[in-house]
Amino acid sequence: MDTTYKLAKSIVNTNYENIPHHVVEITKREILDSLGCGLAGSGTYGIKEIVEIVRDWAGKEESTILVYGGKVPAPEAALANATMIHALDFDDTYDIVANHPGVVAVSTGLAMAEREGNIIGRQLITAIALGVDLSCRMGLATKFRKPWLHAGGGWHLVSLYGFFSAAGTAGKLLGLGEKEMLNALGIAYHQAAGNVQCIDDAALTKRIGPGFAARGGIVAALMAQRGISGAHNCVEGECGIFNLYHDGCDLDKLTVALGKRFEQENLSFKPYPCCRIGHRYIDATLDLVKQYDITPREIDRIEVTAGNKSQSAWEPLEVKHKPRNTIDAQFSLPWMLACAIVRGKVGLGEFTQESIKDPGLLAVAQLVRPVYDFSFDERLDSPMDIKIKTKRGEFSKKTGAIYGSPKKVMGMEAMVNKFRDCASYAAKPIPKKNIERAIELILNLEEVHDIGEVVQLFTSRGRKI
Repeated sequence: MDTTYKLAKSIVNTNYENIPHHVVEITKREILDSLGCGLAGSGTYGIKEIVEIVRDWAGKEESTILVYGGKVPAPEAALANATMIHALDFDDTYDIVANHPGVVAVSTGLAMAEREGNIIGRQLITAIALGVDLSCRMGLATKFRKPWLHAGGGWHLVSLYGFFSAAGTAGKLLGLGEKEMLNALGIAYHQAAGNVQCIDDAALTKRIGPGFAARGGIVAALMAQRGISGAHNCVEGECGIFNLYHDGCDLDKLTVALGKRFEQENLSFKPYPCCRIGHRYIDATLDLVKQYDITPREIDRIEVTAGNKSQSAWEPLEVKHKPRNTIDAQFSLPWMLACAIVRGKVGLGEFTQESIKDPGLLAVAQLVRPVYDFSFDERLDSPMDIKIKTKRGEFSKKTGAIYGSPKKVMGMEAMVNKFRDCASYAAKPIPKKNIERAIELILNLEEVHDIGEVVQLFTSRGRKI
């Protein structure tokens, strides 16, 4: 019997009581963080157009579009909201493989909770925890055919495994049985896609991919509920995802302690709105600038050790030195380090169309150069060297544990402050009292009796925009 049966059974039979307390707390952080990222992402390029497309499609008024307001069918709301959440590359990460699991599960869970009505906080926590765990496990178990090609073998794992995550999350909230859940995963697989060519080409599909996954997963669950069948051998079949798309699968990593241990334990939350590859370098650069009071004018050159996994943040170098748009900047190590040196911070204000034209930032970005070392199997937490060469000498540091990771946790105060900061960038103002009420409800989500109460706080004074 294919492992897909085991995955479906676990999703159906795992309840809130089975989820460890610390995983419940991490899941609430995911929801808070994802919604914050969605507020900040709502005003970025491409989002208004997605919202307009979704509204043009119309249909049953089921689920709310964040910030913009109004209700559309659940799959379309999830498409729009997931795109907002992922737009700034500020959402949670699973550092073991390149994945942002929260965006798909949270956008799916919220849309389905509104559609179904009277979904309590414990149900939402359970569904999102299961969806996130599935997405992470699938990435962890993958044997990539081209492991050197970006961090996910050329696949955009947020989208690729997001289809399964969304199907599991939506199916759980629909109360699907084992047979229906198995079909939902099969239908999700038939849609599953997502590649990182969009990063190389600075295309908006990078931020829309999770929306496709959330929409597709909801559609899969709804079809399965009506009796539509999907492939049942999605994991081990000759044309299952791991054999067709990849180079096989480690079944132990996919299923060990399923429903008892959750990969949320290994999640990271982002302090900087850019590619996770750059975060260790940002941490080290900020430390160097502060410790030695380094100013931009005195810098001659900045040399950074780069390995096989970080090439995507360096190449092509001419684009990384001078980003064409904000998507380029989000995936440019020279840009990230220039922001850390010139402005002493790497925040939302550093990834705007205005900022990428800043001559001071561009000048320092030109000074940042990679020093490649392919002699080891680079990991996201591998210690790497940074050398800032100045007119008064050379200052160097090795990167360490990344801020926001399980080894260097971002505290709750920092998480809440990030949420408030993100809210200040919303496309239309959200009342401060709504923001504070949302924080209160999400941090105590297990006591909430209707998730709709939470979602309604995230529209602009209840108006359509």
